[in-house]
Amino acid sequence: MTHLDKIGKAKAKLMLEHPYFGTLASALELKSSDSVESFLSDGAQLQYSEHYFDEISLEEVEFALANGAMHTVLGHQNRAAGRQGRLWQLATDYTINAMLARNGLPLPQRARYQERFEGMYAEEIYEILRMEAGDEIVGDDGPTAKESDENHRESSPKKTEYRHYRAGSFNNTDEGEEEGLQEYFEQLFQKLKRQGNLPKDLEFVVPHYFSHRIAWRERLYRYLDSYAKSTYTFVPPNMKYLYRGIYLPSLSSDLLRIVIAVDTSGSIDEKLLALFLAEVSSIMQNYPNYEIDMITADTKIQQHYTFLPAEPLNYRLTGGGGTDFRPVFKYIDENLNYPTLLLYFTDGQGTFPETEPNYDVIWVMPKSGTVPFGETIFLKETSS
Repeated sequence: MTHLDKIGKAKAKLMLEHPYFGTLASALELKSSDSVESFLSDGAQLQYSEHYFDEISLEEVEFALANGAMHTVLGHQNRAAGRQGRLWQLATDYTINAMLARNGLPLPQRARYQERFEGMYAEEIYEILRMEAGDEIVGDDGPTAKESDENHRESSPKKTEYRHYRAGSFNNTDEGEEEGLQEYFEQLFQKLKRQGNLPKDLEFVVPHYFSHRIAWRERLYRYLDSYAKSTYTFVPPNMKYLYRGIYLPSLSSDLLRIVIAVDTSGSIDEKLLALFLAEVSSIMQNYPNYEIDMITADTKIQQHYTFLPAEPLNYRLTGGGGTDFRPVFKYIDENLNYPTLLLYFTDGQGTFPETEPNYDVIWVMPKSGTVPFGETIFLKETSS
């Protein structure tokens, strides 16, 4: 059986047994290439080696097509948000392969799969891989010596084996075509959802199809959880705040401070501003041991408030001008001890600093946009 015969039979078999994967695989652009030794997907096209497809089983061709199909819908490149390329690639592969395994597709021998990653988002897997990598982060050109033995065994000694890069980037499509593809994907999702034919664990690969409000909030709080690692003790108490009548535990390590900047420029309407402030309140409720410095700003600093546990969230909003992000970063450098994290709630339309700060930055924005540094969380997913 030739590679073309296998591809045809694999598509038909997927369509019968896994309608979602089969429908996507039927629309997947395939390209034979001598430059790859197995197969790879860039989110718009699946490139494969004819020799490789000739040698492997029909079931493995099914897996390759299903894997490539999922890379077209998951939008992982847009969700990369500045993450280290190689680790993010590993995380996305683990997410997809875990879902394919859950749906009964036989995994090829060297496919990246670990049972512990079943039912986990790519963002969650990435954080685990990043912590395990330690100081030597995996490079874009390949794993360092500190990549786990299990990961190394799952990777082929041939550099392109089972590698999938730029997932969801739609490199060969313009913006209009990408929107058309996404509309098609969502229509297919809704159709098969009504028919009860959706794959298991699909929500972990494309969470925005399932929970528009929860998806971005879960991501935000996963970030915040990673910063809440300090140990507290009440003996002695934190003397810094006793004068305010607040009895707080002392940190056994350095105080973990969170700085939240809220864009109060004229481009932020009341609905969006209310959403921003609701999240500030929610953070205070979920992380009572944090000290939160909240800064409001447009082209200049408007207000600076320090909120401590058990204190009410009282503030006065001023602004309404243009948007310049630089004053916030300058203000932090001049007035605050170096924080570990800045959450900046904004529409992303303004002047950015030329240099990246020495602390982590998460930009929380209503829709997709480009930032020069830091992570991004897009609230566009809040609309159903």
